[in-house]
Amino acid sequence: MTGEMQRVGVIGCGLMGAGIAEVCARAGLDVLVREVDEDALARGRARIQTSFGRAVKREKLTAEDARGALGRLSFTTDIGDMADRNLVVEAVWENEPVKLDVLATLDKVVAPDAILASNTSSIPIMKLAMATNRPEKVVGLHFFSPVPVLTLVELVSSLLTSEETADAVYHFAEDVLGKRLIRSKDRAGFIVNALLIPYLISAIRMIESGFATAEDIDTGMVLGCNHPMGPLALADFIGLDTTLAAAQSLYDEFKEPLYGPPPLLARMVEAGLHGRKTGRGFYSYDTP
Repeated sequence: MTGEMQRVGVIGCGLMGAGIAEVCARAGLDVLVREVDEDALARGRARIQTSFGRAVKREKLTAEDARGALGRLSFTTDIGDMADRNLVVEAVWENEPVKLDVLATLDKVVAPDAILASNTSSIPIMKLAMATNRPEKVVGLHFFSPVPVLTLVELVSSLLTSEETADAVYHFAEDVLGKRLIRSKDRAGFIVNALLIPYLISAIRMIESGFATAEDIDTGMVLGCNHPMGPLALADFIGLDTTLAAAQSLYDEFKEPLYGPPPLLARMVEAGLHGRKTGRGFYSYDTP
């Protein structure tokens, strides 16, 4: 089945969707990217082109290979164009109703043997799979940002995901895309976010209480624990809206206080202070 995944669809061309589309195109696949409107599509296309340019400049990719990969990418605003795709990866924003709607629509569009994957970072796959009539062919495929740089991917099977589907996607991501796969049971947050989110929340509660400044909290973890980035800078990088959504998903499932979103995080998201992508979060950035 791995060899049959030559036509890949990606729903969403934000930071994650663009990265997923890029690595698939670089792997020699025919990639179709869908966004909600022409403006979003133009931003997504520009994001991918910029990433390719950066890779060429850093000599991670030749100009010829970049042109070839770009030539394997096509773009659309019509989700119906996904009809011929063997594998479609949903990479819209971390919102359960939105993801459910996308998967339900894709289920009606693609062929019966096509696999649907979600890039969700925290929503249980069983919830998403039940929006379709093919839960055995729905799997979680959680990439990490920036997708072209970070090799890790979490593979998440629901109670109904078939072994054939999980194995095919595993070997596709590992053998074709060159990623390192880890397998997780289907629980909110999977492996990485189940460990990461309480850490980020603790740092947010620390600044919320006035215990220390953002700079001192981050410096403490970078220099004291040898982390490459402090928790508040990392939350800004991930996106505070995504951090909030992941925390809420974990809290809804387990009802444990360590997952509960702090009021400060909720207020910042309500204010549109989502971190790097909006130009301001716990820190300010020159450009979104």
